[in-house]
Amino acid sequence: MSLAFILAIGAPAAAASGKKTAAEWLEQLGPALNMTSYRGVFVYARGANVHSMQIAHRYRNGIVEERLVMQDGGSGEFVRRGMKVVCVLPERGKVHLDQIIPSGPFAEAFSSQLVPVSRWYSAELKGDDRVAGYDVVTVALTARDPHRYSHRLWLEKNTGLLVKSHVRNANDEVLEHFQFTSLEITNDLPDSEFEIRTEGHEISRTLKAAGKLPLKQVQSPEALTEKPRMHGWKLGWRPQGFEPAAAPGAGKSQAVAFSDGLAAFSVFVEPAGRVSMPTGASRIGATTVYMRQLESEDKVFLVTVVGELPPASARRVAESVQVGEAFMVGAGEQ
Repeated sequence: MSLAFILAIGAPAAAASGKKTAAEWLEQLGPALNMTSYRGVFVYARGANVHSMQIAHRYRNGIVEERLVMQDGGSGEFVRRGMKVVCVLPERGKVHLDQIIPSGPFAEAFSSQLVPVSRWYSAELKGDDRVAGYDVVTVALTARDPHRYSHRLWLEKNTGLLVKSHVRNANDEVLEHFQFTSLEITNDLPDSEFEIRTEGHEISRTLKAAGKLPLKQVQSPEALTEKPRMHGWKLGWRPQGFEPAAAPGAGKSQAVAFSDGLAAFSVFVEPAGRVSMPTGASRIGATTVYMRQLESEDKVFLVTVVGELPPASARRVAESVQVGEAFMVGAGEQ
């Protein structure tokens, strides 16, 4: 889709965790998501929706390879090698691939830090635990303002691999959680584990590197400074720390994604269709969708904010969108 990070509490926890601080564990997290090889099964819950996926992930000769297979809700798989992703969903018909397929659970959120995460979250060690048979250290990331959610992370001690996570609101309620139910961290993964096995129509996409991959994997220096722009529209307000990170594929609409290095949201602006869309917010887990219609001169536009924002913050972002003449002219030509 993602995401990446000072204070160890108490001598026992620090000693049991190898005396690393929370900040040092978080620095290890991003590389671990891509550069650790493993296989396993994880569950991911958003609100009442719970899904299970099998994953094989290998880092070899500087290239990430990955295969994700759905375990429920229909068959299908994603296979990635480097920047090429192949998707096969035989029972779903038309498939839309985002520009970025996460390299392992939540890698998109943690892999590229645009600003120091400690400015927006306070990090704290919470002690030791065990997940899927592995010893782990627990790190809490508490939001410093009401415009983002807090996180609880469980990292495998030897590699720093994320093996469990929670997204929590201001009342400490768990909105989303991810956890490996079985896991084997190993470099002994054969090529056969990364072969497509599902029969069906294959859709391929070559991913763009700018703004989303770990710095060690970005091929050109120019990609580090390339940022998507809002063409003909702008935001009058967004939460501090959220910077442009990518431009999701969105058909005729203009779209830009924003990230604070941990959380992310996208803003879509497009000509409104003939069917009037309701204004308001809906939420699944930690993901809010806020829609509103924007009238400018004689044209009507649909503004949609989607991502890991509290509903009040998503509404404020959507209501701050301003459409310029250049965008209105372009919309009239579509």
